[in-house]
Amino acid sequence: MEEAFARGTGSIDEMYHRHVVMLYRICYLYVKNKYDAEDIVQNTFIRLMRSTMIFESLEHEKAWLIKTASNLCKDFHKSWWQKTVGLDSIAEKGKSFEIKEDKTLQKILSLPKMYRLSLYYFYYEEYKTEEIAAILQKNESTVRSYLHRGRKMLKLELEESKNEVS
Repeated sequence: MEEAFARGTGSIDEMYHRHVVMLYRICYLYVKNKYDAEDIVQNTFIRLMRSTMIFESLEHEKAWLIKTASNLCKDFHKSWWQKTVGLDSIAEKGKSFEIKEDKTLQKILSLPKMYRLSLYYFYYEEYKTEEIAAILQKNESTVRSYLHRGRKMLKLELEESKNEVS
């Protein structure tokens, strides 16, 4: 069965272990709910299994997974269920992925969506602005503006929290 899923850069199992934490973080940035993020990551890998895509490189594989996960997150926000049921009000129980979150990541998560995504892709996933532009379907100059404004907002947030501690 494993060989049936073989791709240009490895098996589904290898791809999963290579990208699951990154995809979870990205999905969490979009939906801000660990259970929905887990579901979307799972659906991303289901799409991968159903796909006949053969990847040219690890970067191509990573970009395809990020784009698919991002599109699923956007579809999630458009869904009837999300608009009628406020899942944020339900108490979270159970075990999920454990992600080490530093203070900076917490501040990034509190920023508006486009700044949050741009900063995350740039600093945590080490994408270039042109690659981020392709993922977000924005102009490169727009992404650079998001990064610039996001850095300013992040700097203010970090200075405020530093002053609160002092």
